[in-house]
Amino acid sequence: MVEVIKIGQIVPSSNVTMEREIPTLFRARETIFPERFSFHASRMRMKTVTKDELAAMDAASDRCALELSDAKVDILGYACLVAIMAMGKGYHRQSESRLRQRTAENGAVVPVVTSAGALIAGLQRLGAKRIALIAPYMKPLTRLVVDYIESEGIEVKDYLALEIPDNLQVGERDPLALVELHQRLNVEGVDAIVLSACVQMPSLAAIATVEADAGVPVVSAATCTAWQMMKKLGLEPRVPQAGALLAGGFA
Repeated sequence: MVEVIKIGQIVPSSNVTMEREIPTLFRARETIFPERFSFHASRMRMKTVTKDELAAMDAASDRCALELSDAKVDILGYACLVAIMAMGKGYHRQSESRLRQRTAENGAVVPVVTSAGALIAGLQRLGAKRIALIAPYMKPLTRLVVDYIESEGIEVKDYLALEIPDNLQVGERDPLALVELHQRLNVEGVDAIVLSACVQMPSLAAIATVEADAGVPVVSAATCTAWQMMKKLGLEPRVPQAGALLAGGFA
């Protein structure tokens, strides 16, 4: 019998994209490696992407970690980038440590990845010192994301805020719209593009196209999350057609 690795995710109640994109990435990996995966989620209540709702939602992440550790998942991912970044600079470290402690208290300690921390780690692994990014958030929240990334030593040369407050509307966007949108960014001298600095905004279908057009590595919060999950599971983080970070060589 083939061992199945259980992937757990803590997701906002209105988020549907990470339960699509993370399995898509791991299923694509199954075409070139023997490991097999199943996917499990627990939800935190959130409908509108505002600082107050994000803070209230984050408070529910402890409960979600306990629920997923009941299922003895092999890794736990916190699938909301802006909720972490809105809580203050460097908060991903505190969140990851606290949630891991919740699983330990439940007798099922597992590695914890936040999409916020994974984005930072992925960009650093690429050696990216200067980036451009697209986010669906309102401008004040997008500015918080930019400041958070810059506090980790990565300059954001340019960014585009799409100003969509309704989280369901974010998840309904056509990912291929990003192929045209990225052309509005000033990418001169950047080392990488973050095509979606939000795990709810779909982008997988556009990553390879934009990367070929821009000539620099292209990532998303989702691809970075999958990359770091694979690393923490001790797996080679390689997925076909998912951008440079997951092309191999960045383990």
